[in-house]
Amino acid sequence: MNTFKPFYKILFIMSLCLMVLSLNSQNIENKKVVVIDPGHGGKDSGAIGPNGIMEKDIVLNIAKAMIQLNTNTSSDFEIYLTRYADTLISLSDRTRLAKTLKADLFISLHCNQSENPKARGVEVYVNARSGNYLKESILLAYDLEKQIKTKLGFESRGVKFGDFQVLRDLVDFGPSVLVELGFLSNWDEIIFLSFSTNTNSLASIILMCLI
Repeated sequence: MNTFKPFYKILFIMSLCLMVLSLNSQNIENKKVVVIDPGHGGKDSGAIGPNGIMEKDIVLNIAKAMIQLNTNTSSDFEIYLTRYADTLISLSDRTRLAKTLKADLFISLHCNQSENPKARGVEVYVNARSGNYLKESILLAYDLEKQIKTKLGFESRGVKFGDFQVLRDLVDFGPSVLVELGFLSNWDEIIFLSFSTNTNSLASIILMCLI
């Protein structure tokens, strides 16, 4: 397996270069660059529900839906993903992409898991360390938490501080948040996240919060 790591690294660097070239070739004056980070991928499945549903698949579906929705509307954003397929990208490469693209915003998508099957709801994290973009990150976090609760009926677990690497690396670069979109250990939320219509709704709400 180790012999394939350089190959995946080359693929990531090539895709990064293509993204930058694409970004530079487009007329995106006055448009914000948003990087969406679907967590996990490849051999790292993330949380797994008792029915076999995987966090890595759910968050990638939501991220792809965001791109599709953004493409179908005349928006003020250019959206890029840290991964477009079931591949494992290192945390440092995810934040390196945001820095290379000079992203105005970074959102990392995840699902939760607990030993308590009754645990439920959505929570949004910002970096624990005060940085240049703390206020903007907190405001976005509260808006995401509020909109997902109001429009989809998710229980709110609040806005929290966390020392996740993808947030820590960008603390002085731009606004960044990490969103936990429900629990894959809770059957109600597993069923909800199993339907594409619902993940599309989550994508739409996240997209609206960027406006």
